[in-house]
Amino acid sequence: MNVIAIIPARYASTRFPGKPLVDLHGKTMLEMVWLAAKSALSISAVAIATDDDRVAQECFRIGADCIITDSTLLSGTDRVAQAMQRAYPNADIVLNVQGD
Repeated sequence: MNVIAIIPARYASTRFPGKPLVDLHGKTMLEMVWLAAKSALSISAVAIATDDDRVAQECFRIGADCIITDSTLLSGTDRVAQAMQRAYPNADIVLNVQGD
């Protein structure tokens, strides 16, 4: 089975702007979630879906696959769906892994 984990990461949150990039003991929150998802043996690939250049730069820094999504999307679920359509249209299962 082709199981894909996609982490939606939005920088422009109204409650906590920049939350995916907050430092937690030397790693960003995004890096910690990405590493945890990558450690799951049944997952074929892990990607981060974002509409923000700062988050995309963090993906590049940590070596994560990054899928740029539209900034007009209303939810993380919408972001995951668009990322799946763009990068993994043949996935058997897509997991929406929350970035926090």
